[in-house]
Amino acid sequence: MKTLMFGLFLSTLIAPSSYAQQSPAPPTETIKTAATQTPEQQEVINLSNTKWDWMAAKNVDSLETLFDDKAMFTHMGGTWGKSQELATIKSGGIWYKKAVVYAVDARIFGNTAILLEDIDLQAAVGEHEVTNPFMVTEVYVKENGKWKLAQLTFSHLLRPVKMNSNKN
Repeated sequence: MKTLMFGLFLSTLIAPSSYAQQSPAPPTETIKTAATQTPEQQEVINLSNTKWDWMAAKNVDSLETLFDDKAMFTHMGGTWGKSQELATIKSGGIWYKKAVVYAVDARIFGNTAILLEDIDLQAAVGEHEVTNPFMVTEVYVKENGKWKLAQLTFSHLLRPVKMNSNKN
C-alpha cells in the first residue's frame, strides 16, 4: 500500500511538469472572408483595395483625400500622423510595393467601418526589400457621405509568408 501511495504521489509531481512544457501552437488563421457582403461592406473593401493600389503607385494626392486629417498610422517602427505617412510614401521611405490580401472581415458600426485584413506585404523600407505577414486593421469613418481612413495598424503575424517568392 505504501508503494502504491508513493507511486501516486510521484505521478502527481511529474504529470503537471510535462504539461507545462507543452505550449499551444500559435493560430495560423484568425479571420475568413464572408461569402457575401452588404453593399456598404463591399464599398469599404473596394476602397481598401484601391488604397493598396494607391500606396503601391505612391499616389499621395489620392491618399491625401482618403486619409482623415487626424488619421494615425501604426507600423512596426512607430506611430505617426497623416502628414508623416504621406511624406514617407512620397519619399519612398516605405514603398508598399504589393499587398496580397488573403482574407478580409468588414464590420460596420453606424458611421464607422472596421476592416481586418490578413495580408502579405512586399515593401521596400529604405534600401531593403522585405515581405511580412500582417493582420492589418483599418478604421474608416463616414463623413458627408464619404469614407475617410482614420487608423491603419500593421500587426505582425507569426504565420509564414504565403506570397509567391517571385518578385513580380
